[in-house]
Amino acid sequence: MPNYFVVENLLTHTEIPKDGSVSTTIHHDEQVKIALLGFSGGQELTKNTLASPAFLEILQGNARVTLDGEEKELSRGAWIYMEANVPHSVYARTEMVMLRTMLLNKDVKISVGKEVKR
Repeated sequence: MPNYFVVENLLTHTEIPKDGSVSTTIHHDEQVKIALLGFSGGQELTKNTLASPAFLEILQGNARVTLDGEEKELSRGAWIYMEANVPHSVYARTEMVMLRTMLLNKDVKISVGKEVKR
């Protein structure tokens, strides 16, 4: 059994519902939980927090993401790092797919650089 897992196209691993949202876990172990979230346009992940640090990446679509009270208009290719317990919400302006990676090992220390501008 190989010690790796390959997903050749993340967008083929979730379906966007006609009206609603869906979460599909693609990997879960003691270190991380990785899920694809699919939203139909107009759907919202209401304000919540996560008990562990997390990365969010928008793979398809456009969204308004609110992080600790600050709104960001984001689209495909946007990447977010959040410390644990940061209040956040996501409003899908269009059909949207987002990858969420939660870091479950509390002993892992993350050092994220400053925002890169081009």
